[in-house]
Amino acid sequence: MDVEQPIAEGEKKWFVVVNPTSGGGKGLADYPLISKLLRDNNIRHEAVFTEHKHHATALTVEAVDAGYRDIIVVGGDGTLHEVINGLFIQRSTEPKSVTIAVISAGTGNDWIRMFGIPTRYSEAIRAIKEGYTFLQDVAEVDYEESKYCQTRHMANVAGLGFDAAVIKRTLTSRAKRVLGKGGYLWCLVRSFFAHKATGAKVWIDDELVYNDLLFSIAIGIGKYNGGGIQQLPAAVADDGLLDVTMIRPVHWWHVVFRLRRLFNGSIYSIGHVIHAQGKKIRIESSPETPLEIDGELYGGTPVELRVKHREVRVIVNRSFLDKLQR
Repeated sequence: MDVEQPIAEGEKKWFVVVNPTSGGGKGLADYPLISKLLRDNNIRHEAVFTEHKHHATALTVEAVDAGYRDIIVVGGDGTLHEVINGLFIQRSTEPKSVTIAVISAGTGNDWIRMFGIPTRYSEAIRAIKEGYTFLQDVAEVDYEESKYCQTRHMANVAGLGFDAAVIKRTLTSRAKRVLGKGGYLWCLVRSFFAHKATGAKVWIDDELVYNDLLFSIAIGIGKYNGGGIQQLPAAVADDGLLDVTMIRPVHWWHVVFRLRRLFNGSIYSIGHVIHAQGKKIRIESSPETPLEIDGELYGGTPVELRVKHREVRVIVNRSFLDKLQR
């Protein structure tokens, strides 16, 4: 793909990465409207559509190498994940020199919840035009796949155990494609009754903090995953720490009668849930447990995550910054 050079120094031009399959095809169907709104707001841009998995990563590398320093993601959490990984592959500039904005066209849209980005296209584009930015942490994630150690970068949340089981089911289920978010919830319920706890060891900053059966573990920069569940409500996106939520084996009635706590930020009041924080997290399990990063499935244990402090500059809604200053 030949990337067009930005028109002139001093005149900002955004490179737009569009995932046409995000949100069950919303990325493709809604892009004409999004493009019109960008033009109406005098936001100069060039758009390229992804054609396959990991294409957004390659497009990001090419765009940054061509001189772009402002990128808009039109897609979901998975597309943003690929773009963030492209930032850490390119060698033209440091990642924080590039500004990332998101116009959400996905299903879960968990990353934008953290930063108050509206789902309405016109309001998301208003945030881009206003230009308020924030340097967020990311995590470098090592994991094993096909007996080889692989590394990726995480922008929001990674999960093992139940979290990864839900993602795996959605990839093979027609329910999500047909019912959208409702289909995801259906996969979540089915996975809950099918998933079994696994023996796991968890180290935080080289100290063994857990050695027992574990139903699920989430490690995050952001607060939200699973389409609005606040699994990491204490997470702060620039504090230099990874938040950890460990869920011990739990019966279905413990969840049903406490379902509201998963969404209102009080998950840690549930007795089976443990909260911790650290700069380095290591998880081992027997048998191997699959891993999801930002809603994408990647290999499994052993897994190690290391925080990288304030490494990625993102466009946020003004309301998010107002809350920080209170």
